[in-house]
Amino acid sequence: MAVLGVQLVVTLFTATLMHRLAPHCSFARWLLCNGSLFRYIHPSEEELRALAGKPRPRGRKERWANSLHDEKPLSVPRDAHFQLETCPLTAVDALVLRFFLEYQWFVDFAVYSVGVYLFTEAYYFVLGPVQETNIAVFWCLLTLAFSLKVFLMVTRLYFSSKEGGERSVCLSFAFLFLLLAMLVQVVREETLELGLEPGLASMTQHLEPVLKKQDWDWTLPVIKLSIRLGLAVLGSLLGAFLIFPGLRLAQTHQDALTLSADRPLLQLLLHTSFLSPLCTLWLWTKPVARDFLYQAPMRNMTFSVPSEEVFDSLRLWVLVVLCLLRLVVTRPHLQAYLCLAKARVEQLRKEAGRIEAREVQQRVVRVYCYVTVVSLQYLTPLILTLHCTLLLKTLGGYSWALSPTPHPLAPSQPSETLISVDPADEAQQTAAQVAGILGGLLTPLFLRGVLAYIIWWTAACQLLSSLFGLYFHQHLTAS
Repeated sequence: MAVLGVQLVVTLFTATLMHRLAPHCSFARWLLCNGSLFRYIHPSEEELRALAGKPRPRGRKERWANSLHDEKPLSVPRDAHFQLETCPLTAVDALVLRFFLEYQWFVDFAVYSVGVYLFTEAYYFVLGPVQETNIAVFWCLLTLAFSLKVFLMVTRLYFSSKEGGERSVCLSFAFLFLLLAMLVQVVREETLELGLEPGLASMTQHLEPVLKKQDWDWTLPVIKLSIRLGLAVLGSLLGAFLIFPGLRLAQTHQDALTLSADRPLLQLLLHTSFLSPLCTLWLWTKPVARDFLYQAPMRNMTFSVPSEEVFDSLRLWVLVVLCLLRLVVTRPHLQAYLCLAKARVEQLRKEAGRIEAREVQQRVVRVYCYVTVVSLQYLTPLILTLHCTLLLKTLGGYSWALSPTPHPLAPSQPSETLISVDPADEAQQTAAQVAGILGGLLTPLFLRGVLAYIIWWTAACQLLSSLFGLYFHQHLTAS
């Protein structure tokens, strides 16, 4: 109980720290509003009137004297040379943006969740393995729940739009990813080692004695089918959530490469970050990752092949590094998005005719007003993948140590009762049965399979949506 008590103290301290420091020391604000991001300011009213050749508007008394109640809307030529000024993005300006408070709270909570996890890992490393509840798991699970909430909040914007076809795109890709998610689950473990089959086998082994005692053994196939259908539906939802973030990521990736044409190191980081989901897919593809490492035809073997435990730990480290890499290139992507205002004005100059001055200003301001949504679309998949990786290490029984010391899962024998109860107390018996069923469901092997599936599928959805976004922006929009 000492470890749990210390963890509770750390949790309360972290919650208090979040409440006290959020207005002053916020990672989300630092990531978005510390002066390194620049936004474009729309042309002033005087500049637009000068371009349109219109005199200064008359005062109210003069308009009433001439019986002119309303003036015609100011219009300017589309090919006029608008001068857009840049201004650093500050927290005061961002406070009025939509979803800024949700963005700040969600990102800060994810950062503090990682902090609690690191403290807990250090505490367990110093004290050794202790059979106590790991409260960092609860923080990571809350972060996953908030990630899904953010996905729903952002996707609801597309469903509320009556024009544009965003709702049809989400539904179409949801059905497409539902089909792909069902196909992924039938791939053999020799090709895609997600661990779903061993996990379901472990669940069946633990649940069967408990269910046979109550004559419920007939529910085992139903439970397995329900789990597979639930994973397929979850994959469909993730696919629908990630389609527009993938399209946006493809556009900002192209623009960021254009802006960093004279910085080859940054371009290398951008390309590596864009292809990081492909690396994640390879990590669980057995012929590409594990079999190539163990069965590579080499004449002179100059290095020692790592063990399976080291490979599992190395896979966790690679996932963490890829998430940090995406976090590093967040600013170039956001700056590339803010530069869309200038691109829209330049596109406007290629058109003929006239346009209202108010519409010109709205085209520029609309890009800035949407920056927090773009930030959530970029950071939420990253936070989801990172916390699933942390949960995979803790709940799956892995280790961070890159050493050949084995850390196998102890093959626990299924027990008939997990809690000593009074035979006369029906409430305790029911609680013991529920605990036995949950203990049979949430086995380490099963949690390994589920979390690995979520990580792998999130990377697959990101890769497919971003590649489709590249094709869309390079060919469909150009035509």
